[in-house]
Amino acid sequence: MKRIVLLSAITIFLFACSSENKTEDHTAHDHAKEKSASTKYTCPMHPNVIRDGPGKCPVCGMDLVVVNKTSENSNDLMLSNSQIKLANITTQKVSKQPIGQTVVINGTLVENEDLIEVISSRAAGRVERLFVKETGRNVRKGAPLYQIYSETLLILQKEYLLAKEQNDALGSTEKRYKSFLDAAKRKLLLYGLTENQIDVLGQNKALQNTITFLSPSSGVITEIQVAEGQYVSEGGILMRIVNINNLWLDAELYPTETSVAKKGDKVIVRITGFDNESVEATINFLSPEYRANSQITVMRASVSNPDSKYKPGMQAQVFFTHSAKNALAVPVDAVIRDGKGTHVYVQRGSNTFRPQMVKIGLEDFEKVEIKEGLAEGDTIAVTGAYLLYSEIILKKGTDPMASHSH
Repeated sequence: MKRIVLLSAITIFLFACSSENKTEDHTAHDHAKEKSASTKYTCPMHPNVIRDGPGKCPVCGMDLVVVNKTSENSNDLMLSNSQIKLANITTQKVSKQPIGQTVVINGTLVENEDLIEVISSRAAGRVERLFVKETGRNVRKGAPLYQIYSETLLILQKEYLLAKEQNDALGSTEKRYKSFLDAAKRKLLLYGLTENQIDVLGQNKALQNTITFLSPSSGVITEIQVAEGQYVSEGGILMRIVNINNLWLDAELYPTETSVAKKGDKVIVRITGFDNESVEATINFLSPEYRANSQITVMRASVSNPDSKYKPGMQAQVFFTHSAKNALAVPVDAVIRDGKGTHVYVQRGSNTFRPQMVKIGLEDFEKVEIKEGLAEGDTIAVTGAYLLYSEIILKKGTDPMASHSH
């Protein structure tokens, strides 16, 4: 009997040990499977690429790396001071700002017709010299343009010298000689001579065979219709000068867009090739009729160009803002957009940011209206928001807004 009891006890003990070992092996196996299943891989350059195992990024071909998991219950992202500086992360408080719906219209810079000078010959004669022989050259007001030999101008010079000689000799007793001298001087001025040229003529008392004509304004020579040695008639067009310190912007409006443009309104203009610059223009003309055989209205705005860096013919975009109102607004760069909606990064503490789902409204090219998700006074990340988005995906292994629905 004792032997039977002893054998039974040993059997029970061995069975219990075997069961315990099987349980431990099964538990360890389950933990290994769970650990393997929870390991995610992502691309360092494209954090939106998430895979269950190692491999290559389908976008750029880089090797996928293991995602570093942190707390599953918190989306807070804490960065060091050096990371903040390297990512150029700046913050801004949310406040109410004027914002409206923006309409973008294409336009073209053209010459300001009010600033075009047409240089014509004041007298018939032969062009002896051109000081500017090619178009595209800049000239200043008062710079020499051309020299001309003219019989008419020689006769007017003789009349002036004769009137001056008579006035010097008899002007003290006969006042009429002073009026003769003034009349002769006015003729020379009307024919394009300057006060200084007339004074030099009176001092030297010698006829000038050729007269040099000066530029009446500063600008760019856009057209030359004469050559040296060519005879020209009185009134013949010689050159064309355009001052580009102020340009016109012509844009075409469709019937649905004419309501957003009014004469005197200020609009924002971006010139092609200067994408980071915005200039303000003033609408100064709206065509009273549609262009022939179309439903297009021509709008014209005045663009200041003091440095002459914008050229006629450049393409531009005009931004019209309407339905303006005061509302909570944040910079466009602060809003992250993905398949789950839109969110921003709110600062929760020192160097700590948390993604916050938001609902947006009106939007222009600088600001976005926030309808839900933020309160006035909240501090958000502006520059570097997309870097925060990438960093949180790398650390969490998933889209921070994956569990949210708009």
